[in-house]
Order: sequence, then structure tokens, then C-alpha cells
Amino acid sequence: MAVHPRVQTLAQTFLANADQEAPGLVEGLYLTGSVALGDFRPHTSDVDFVIVTARTPGGREVEQLRRAHARTRADVPRPQFNGVHVTWDHLAQDSASCGPLPSVVGGRFRERASSDVNPATWHILAERGVPVRGPHPVELDVWDEPESLRAWSLGSLDEHWRRWRERAGRLVTPRGLAALGSLAPSWSVLSVSRLHFTLRTGEITSKSCAGSYALHAFPDRWQRIVNECLRVRRGVQAPSLYESALARRRAALDYIEMVLDESLRPGLAVST
Repeated sequence: MAVHPRVQTLAQTFLANADQEAPGLVEGLYLTGSVALGDFRPHTSDVDFVIVTARTPGGREVEQLRRAHARTRADVPRPQFNGVHVTWDHLAQDSASCGPLPSVVGGRFRERASSDVNPATWHILAERGVPVRGPHPVELDVWDEPESLRAWSLGSLDEHWRRWRERAGRLVTPRGLAALGSLAPSWSVLSVSRLHFTLRTGEITSKSCAGSYALHAFPDRWQRIVNECLRVRRGVQAPSLYESALARRRAALDYIEMVLDESLRPGLAVST
């Protein structure tokens, strides 16, 4: 599939830097996230990756990868380049058995992190991954188990997003104040909608498609906040649908609470 020129430049810049720092180490580079799902937005999206190395990086190789990412960030500051470094063997395993792996989270290289080591990453790679280097994903042996994706989605809602909702509900906190902006409500509302979509269908969709899904999946009273979040996501230069940032924040928090309750109720199952 065709990718945005900024994405192509970023990926090729990383490969050039990695090959200079550690020739032969990086055998595969796949784009996942919004790029793979056809929803990359230059003004808001990161570029998510799965990088495949010939072997589990040791201490020297970890530092080489760290330098390659630092050089790439200096060469191409935006968009952020976030993701996980795996081996071919990791991809054939349940992600839960892989443990923390070298990753880039929020633009920062971490020797061990687990935020992208999950069934959703493996599923998107298997179904929609965009190869920049390495065999096409259909030729790979990528572990992809529907029940694990469902369990991970439930856990993400019940743990991460419930905690996020509680913290954002306290106004005079960093997260509460961030929710007064436009990006945090849009990101959070569309993210929980994606997880509800996965629980209902067994598939993963983009944030924009999740918003369209939510307009039909939930009662009409929620359409205003969903449309507002889609407006922000799409970069539409039009007035907000809310009279104040406080009102939008309140609507977003109420929506997230509703989706949490709806998703975690007994009986929500994959449609057949």
C-alpha cells in the first residue's frame, strides 16, 4: 500500500542509520498502527513499527539501536517513531510469553518495555502490516489468537482506561488539565471505541473508523461528543461542537465511563 511521504522518509532514515550503526542487525521493518490501518494523520499520528532483528540484542547492540533511533529523531523530529524490537521467533510466540523488549515509547528508547508487546500489535502485523524491509506479513509465521486479543482488549479497558478515566476526572492534575485540550478527549474517546469494536467483532479498526462505528453502536445522545472527536481527528477547521472546553471534557469523560460499563458487562460477545 502507498504510505505518506513523511512516513516513507522516516522509515528509510531509520534503516540508513541502523545499517550504519549495526550492519546486518535489522532484518525486518514493518509499519503497524494508523499507517497500516489507513488512518495516518500527519498532524496527530505517530508512526508505529515492529522492527525484527537477527537475534535478541545484547548490551552493545542495544546501544547501537539506541543511537540509531536518536539519530533518526534528530534527522526527522516528527512524526514520532514508536514501537517494539522483536526477533522472528518472538513473532511466532504468544506475545504474553515474550516479556518486555527493547522499545521506543513516546519517542524515547527503552531497553525493556511491554506497552507494544501485546496481541493487538501481533494481529495488526499479521493482517495489515506494511513491509518496509523483510518478507510480506502473509509469508511470516505470526502468532494470532482471537481469544487472546479479546482478553487483552478487556484488560486494557478494565485496567488502563478505567485508571485513565479516574485520573482525568480530577481536574487539577496533569491528566485532568490535558483533557481540557482537544487532542486528549479525541484520542481517548476514539481509543475506547476501538476496543469496544474489537470486543464486538474480533477485529481491529482505526480510530476514525471506530468513531463511525460508535455513531451507530451507541444511543444518539453520544453522537455530539463522537462527532467532535472525529472533527479533531480529521483536522477539520471548523468551530467546536461545544460551548467550552469544560463541557467537552465532561462529555468525553461521561462517554468513556459509558463505554467501559457497556464493554465490561456480561454478554458482550463477538458477532457471528
